[in-house]
Amino acid sequence: MKKINKILLLLFFVLLACTKKTENAVKNSSVDSLSTYLTLANEDNLPLQIKQKYAQKALNVILEQKDDSLNKVNLFKVANRYYNMSDWKAYLKTTKLILERAQASKDSVHMAKAYTYLGDYYLSQSISDSAFMNYYKAEKTYLKLHDELNLAKTFLNKANLQYNEGDFFESEIAVFKALSILKNEKNVNELLYESYNLLGILYNEREEFTKALEFQNKALNILKDKKIASDFQFKAASLNNLGFIYMHMGSYKRAKGFFERGLQEKNLFVDRSSLYAILLDNLGYAKFKLNESDQLPDLFYESLRIRDSLDITSGVVSSKIHLSEYYAFKKDTFKAVQLSKQALALSRTTEKFVNTLEALKQTAAVDPRNASRYSKEYIQLNEKMLKAERKMGEKFSRIEYETNEIKDQNSNLQEKNKTLVYVFSICTLIGLFFYVYKTQQAKNRELLFKQQQQVANEDIYNLMISQQNEIELTRIKEKKKVAQELHDGVLGRMFGIRISLDSLDKLDEEQAAAKRNKYLMELKNIEQDIREISHDLNREKSELINNFVVILNKLFEDQRNTFSSKLIVSFDPNIKWDVVSNMVKINLYRIIQEGLQNCNKYAAADIIKITFETSRENLVLTIEDDGQGFNTKRTKSGIGLHNIDYRVAECNGTLSIKSAKGEGTILYIKIPIDPNNLLTNDI
Repeated sequence: MKKINKILLLLFFVLLACTKKTENAVKNSSVDSLSTYLTLANEDNLPLQIKQKYAQKALNVILEQKDDSLNKVNLFKVANRYYNMSDWKAYLKTTKLILERAQASKDSVHMAKAYTYLGDYYLSQSISDSAFMNYYKAEKTYLKLHDELNLAKTFLNKANLQYNEGDFFESEIAVFKALSILKNEKNVNELLYESYNLLGILYNEREEFTKALEFQNKALNILKDKKIASDFQFKAASLNNLGFIYMHMGSYKRAKGFFERGLQEKNLFVDRSSLYAILLDNLGYAKFKLNESDQLPDLFYESLRIRDSLDITSGVVSSKIHLSEYYAFKKDTFKAVQLSKQALALSRTTEKFVNTLEALKQTAAVDPRNASRYSKEYIQLNEKMLKAERKMGEKFSRIEYETNEIKDQNSNLQEKNKTLVYVFSICTLIGLFFYVYKTQQAKNRELLFKQQQQVANEDIYNLMISQQNEIELTRIKEKKKVAQELHDGVLGRMFGIRISLDSLDKLDEEQAAAKRNKYLMELKNIEQDIREISHDLNREKSELINNFVVILNKLFEDQRNTFSSKLIVSFDPNIKWDVVSNMVKINLYRIIQEGLQNCNKYAAADIIKITFETSRENLVLTIEDDGQGFNTKRTKSGIGLHNIDYRVAECNGTLSIKSAKGEGTILYIKIPIDPNNLLTNDI
């Protein structure tokens, strides 16, 4: 039994050892494959698709591993591979993944680095504000971490971005911030070179040539450090920059010397073919200015060929402008115009205004017939460029301010979170209570308002009935008066004339003729009396019919006596008010009353116009003022406008409001009426 136990125990240890060995083998295999994939993804000799495939394989291996600091370091390596192969979509996706993981684990070191990588992405896509925001976030994080070296690098990233956007002053400040850190650091010659080089370029742009030369020479001296990699061709770049400064100063002979020295740098074409093309173009231009015809225009054409093959649009524009200048000097106007116009057309496809300005300037010079048009466009574009640069500088400042504001707010919120949990619970209960209370109160107010409205409608209705009763009494009196007039006056006189006419049969013809004429005149007088009675009836009828207008005029009179606004009222005489229902009249009265109240309270109007018109089948009421108006889209309807809308709806009408700030207000109300009821009054 003991032997069996010993054998089993021995087998267990053997199996355990084999398992550990297998696990270690798998881990080693995984590490080896990741290293291989990363190496192959960075191999220049492989096609792009193959490199992308290896980068994806490396990413898959990393995603299967534990999320720790080493894992994030490897993710950054993958992001670098995508950056080198300009696969911007994959680069952005990988960087955002790193940032999410760093934020989840509160890893500030890798968060700051991820912000820098995001800044590089947006810079490559020419989205300057997003690039600046991410660099600024990286800067703030490195400040908290007291990581001076990476903080200096971030300052330089910001400085380069600000220089590209024409914000030279802020760019200069950022460079000096970086230098103040780097002077206390060791083994930072490459960053010092970048700082001095950028300052030289900045001062050259500002035409401070002495300072520009000073910093470019400092940059060149730093390159004596053999630790700086030669494959970046920093020396050739500095020699080109020095030559460019002298060319701006008009010292073309000295400029030419620097350009020639730059071209002599070993492996320049292989390492940085774009810089090689710049030096060729600058050397050609210096020779052109010195009237040295050797190698011209070959230098320009060689530079153009390289730039075109590298798809460097701004470089192609520059080469064609220089060729245009060359051919203009050689009196070959056709080629000069052709090249300048090609440069102009190409420059317009880019967002770099400087290229377009140079092309416009050259085109105006070689095409004098259209020079005024090109000069005008040059001035407009130059102003636009200056505004864009100023706007971008302001945007950078605003991003810094807003980011700081957000961070301050976040800090305050974190401190208040615990208190807010308790306060929120209490406020929720209180809020619920007030909600129920306010809801009930609103319902009570609505009910009270409806009751008051009902009472007001009843009062108006009673007023209308009272007016109608008065009208009826007046009609009865007028009927009696007419009856009396007809009975006592007209009928009596007509009876007398009839008796007199009967007596004519007893008289001879001469006497009868004289009497007949007399009686005819009397009949004419009676006819005139009847006509006058008829006219009086019509006039009284019109007064009675328009009694609603009298009520409105009383309202208008009160308005004029109480308020300083000038009130202009117009009634269409063709409206038959007697056939308009009391309900419509009540609502019209209330609408006008509410409209005047709104004008008095809010409009501050000098003139108010109220017009009644007929339009086909509608009675149209217009209330217009020249007051301060309001935004009909943003302003919520108050209770006044709500009441007007409600009353118009009661009459089956439509309401339209036209208003704007400072342009007054027009209420346009249409109420449908039977068209037969709006015929002209028979007066």
